[in-house]
Amino acid sequence: MSSRTDRAFHRSAAEAAVREEPALTRDATPRRYLMCAPDHFRVTYSINPWMDPSKPVDLPLAMTQWEDLRDRYRALGHTVELLTPRPDLPDMVFAANGATVIDGRVLGALFAYQERYAEAGEHRDWFRANGFTEIREPDHVNEGEGDFAVTSTYLLAGRGFRSSPLSHDEAQEFFGRPVIGLDLVDPRYYHLDTALCVLDEAADEIMYYPGAFSPGSRSVLARLFPDALIAREPDAAAFGLNAVSDGLHVLLPQAATGLFDPLRDRGFDPVPMDLGELLKGGGSVKCCTQELRL
Repeated sequence: MSSRTDRAFHRSAAEAAVREEPALTRDATPRRYLMCAPDHFRVTYSINPWMDPSKPVDLPLAMTQWEDLRDRYRALGHTVELLTPRPDLPDMVFAANGATVIDGRVLGALFAYQERYAEAGEHRDWFRANGFTEIREPDHVNEGEGDFAVTSTYLLAGRGFRSSPLSHDEAQEFFGRPVIGLDLVDPRYYHLDTALCVLDEAADEIMYYPGAFSPGSRSVLARLFPDALIAREPDAAAFGLNAVSDGLHVLLPQAATGLFDPLRDRGFDPVPMDLGELLKGGGSVKCCTQELRL
């Protein structure tokens, strides 16, 4: 075999090995979630660009979609706790906003809008009734996991539309974790969980939509997470970043089709969900799901 043929052979073999290399092996970790059924869900006011009171909500369909999400979590081996809905609080279905829980410590929410203000007390009452003892009622506006995203190294914190920058120092002192403030600049992505999702908490792996963030925050994200999955505008607009990952399965809106193959390429198993009725209130998979990290 000539040297030229030999080099071509080895190059072809190497390229074949790269093509056949299996995706990263990932493992799901059992999680504990808090959810609230949309018994009283409706859109009668507008506090985000997605809410239009002139568009009626199909409540039976919203319930069916929410139940499918709840049942899917349970089928994947996760525990789902339930918060009792209140008739006068139609947005309680978006349970992620009611608190942030890390290592069993609970930082309660303080909502920016009066329409949701009473939800925070319902969450704190639930935590007290269910054995949580370290519960902080906040001094500054924060909307729970709407604007706080947890990785093993950082607490990523959104600001610009809802949560106050002052809540970042409060969270850092309470949890003892470094907080990274991120400025949201597009009102469609009014909470951090509409523009960024933690895919693997232990590995500090995320996906996000750069267009939702200020230039400085984009630079921070690129520096801290150089290998992040970058979402395109159509998938962000379909609320594809409002997703929940257990380290293997990524439950996300079914319309965010452009994210499915990139997730599979990284070894994740995307699980498409239809929460179209709840999107009328400005929420989807993650908004309905608060994680209880013990």
